[in-house]
Amino acid sequence: MDVTEIIDPLNEMQRQAVTAPNQPMLVLAGAGSGKTRVLVHRIAWQIQVEGLSPQSILAVTFTNKAAAEMRLRIESLLDISARAMWIGTFHGLAHRLLRRHSKEAGLPETFQVIDSDDQYRLIKRLLKSLNIDDGKWPPRQIQWFINGQKDEGIRAASVVETGDLFQRQMLLVYRAYEEICQRSGLVDFAELLLKAHELLRDNPDLLNFYQKRFKQVHVDEFQDTNTIQYAWLRLLTQNQQNLFVVGDDDQSIYGWRGAKIENLFSFQSHYPDHQVIRLEQNYRSTGNILKAANSLIDNNQGRMGKELWTASGDGEPISLYAAFNEQDEAYFVIERIRKWVNEGGLRSDVAILYRSNAQSRQFEEKLMSTGMPYRVYGGLRFFERAEIKNALAYLRLISNRLDDAAFERVINMPTRGIGAKTMDDIRLKAQHTNKSLWQAALDLLSESAFTARASNALQGFVKLINDLAESSQDLELYEKVKSVIEKTGLIETYKKEKGEKGEARVENLEELVNAARSFDYDQDNDENLGELEMFLSYAALEAGEMQGNDSDDCVQLMTLHSAKGLEFPLVFLVGLEDGLFPSQQSVDDPGRLEEERRLCYVGMTRAMSDLYLTYAESRRLYGRETIARPSRFLREIPAETMQEVRVRAQVSRPVTAGASISGQIQQNNTFKLGQHVGHAKFGEGVVLQVEGEGAQERVQINFRDAGIKWLMLAYAKLEVL
Repeated sequence: MDVTEIIDPLNEMQRQAVTAPNQPMLVLAGAGSGKTRVLVHRIAWQIQVEGLSPQSILAVTFTNKAAAEMRLRIESLLDISARAMWIGTFHGLAHRLLRRHSKEAGLPETFQVIDSDDQYRLIKRLLKSLNIDDGKWPPRQIQWFINGQKDEGIRAASVVETGDLFQRQMLLVYRAYEEICQRSGLVDFAELLLKAHELLRDNPDLLNFYQKRFKQVHVDEFQDTNTIQYAWLRLLTQNQQNLFVVGDDDQSIYGWRGAKIENLFSFQSHYPDHQVIRLEQNYRSTGNILKAANSLIDNNQGRMGKELWTASGDGEPISLYAAFNEQDEAYFVIERIRKWVNEGGLRSDVAILYRSNAQSRQFEEKLMSTGMPYRVYGGLRFFERAEIKNALAYLRLISNRLDDAAFERVINMPTRGIGAKTMDDIRLKAQHTNKSLWQAALDLLSESAFTARASNALQGFVKLINDLAESSQDLELYEKVKSVIEKTGLIETYKKEKGEKGEARVENLEELVNAARSFDYDQDNDENLGELEMFLSYAALEAGEMQGNDSDDCVQLMTLHSAKGLEFPLVFLVGLEDGLFPSQQSVDDPGRLEEERRLCYVGMTRAMSDLYLTYAESRRLYGRETIARPSRFLREIPAETMQEVRVRAQVSRPVTAGASISGQIQQNNTFKLGQHVGHAKFGEGVVLQVEGEGAQERVQINFRDAGIKWLMLAYAKLEVL
């Protein structure tokens, strides 16, 4: 390949980043500025021009999709196989490291990765064994505590005790949780990262080996790293000073799950010889959208600073619509989508973005009533569905009898007459003898500890697992999966479920067989795992890969957090009201408010050509009807970048950014829809509907305190506010 092919497609700043000498590098990449292109071409430059071996490059990202795209682009650009390269997610690469060095990490070779749901179930079982009331001490809260401590690199033994009851109880469960995971060979997602960090930290020779092996370490979406991820990166690069990170402080929106925007600033002090390059040319959005987004985000303090621009012109103004209520908002959005489709646009080019999942219901109902196909992005993923997790749990137990989470999940699924009392006895035995649930069950059977009925049921389950393991030993992977879902009775169980739900479950199990058939098994994998073990790891680590069908022509619905990294020609950013977006919890917290503003910035910069911003004058959400106020974010957008849209397709320039829109005017009536009015008894409210004439004229008003009421205008004595 000619060197010019690597740098010719790049702009000036991208070229500087790609061809920079090996030193700590921070690339501040604005939305739509081509950061993936820079990472790929940087790797290609190092291999082609600087002569680095593909195996000496480490590239870390946050999603399997991004990692797959990076590998594909490198292969296409260099005409080489990227299979052996260390390109993957933090969790995926940590898993790879632990499989190769399980002994040094203090893990069994057959350790099993458990997902969030299995972790939750395990904690719930622990609470029961410890006689802790899960009503008073919710398992989800304890799960957050444990994962939060691990994300900060803190083991239970290292927590500094403060003496308060809450912390004592959390630590009690954290210690018990660590013990059962160690005994059962179970590793949760947070543990993958923490254990990989400890592996390198506590084994100097191993750390030295990988420091020398990886000549360059690249990180995508650096602003989303948490404490333990950054600590792991620093370990690998502290001697070589070879860390190349790409990030954007203006798109840091995951603080609630541990991401530390501070890592961007810490990078500059930890690597004093670093260089900063800003990518500000945007290849996605129009000039008006970028001007509005720049103005919005400029209200945040302490930014590293950049100004997005485009060479493609201003484009259309942003459309601003004030709905009377959430139903009117949904009607308006769906009508605009219908107009888009009627004019030849694709439904899949349209996204409806919202702050809260609860907002999707109104849009789903309207889309269904109009027969317009849609997809809720980020919905329940394939490998997270109950029927799939049940089948995988059988496969895990066949592979590893020490897997307590799998044992607990399927011992009575399908129902085989093993009751709560039997399970309690098994748990107690396991706890007292410090053995797995499987071994505890065998011990109790040998001691004749159960009634004849319970004993027969349990012996039947043990025989089923052993027989499945033996009979499937020489089968192809997909045949093993098929055998499990048939011989365990899962297929028959779900066939008995009435309606579409049961049919869907059966179809999903059949799709699991297809997934196993098409699974790409690398016999020369670094971890020396068998095909079944590799497939189970794939299911745990890459669950999102089989989610939905991106080729379907349907409207995309998603939360703003789910939208990051995506782009659409037409975007509706809905629910822009104070208390909803920004959320009520963030209004009085400057740090959280800035993250909400970054979230709005991310939402706006998803739009390529057409952007609609909407809010409702009144909204029923979470069972309450409220008088809504336009989001403060709307007031931070320049008026000249927006136009107000009225329901009869009329437009007008707003007097001030974020100004209220009155809505459709009823020509023959006294009051306007959306108008604020006052009543002597009911107080302040918003006009929702007007009907009738003369003495029969009446209005429907949503009062702030009294709710929705119909009033006859002849007697109401309403005051326009």
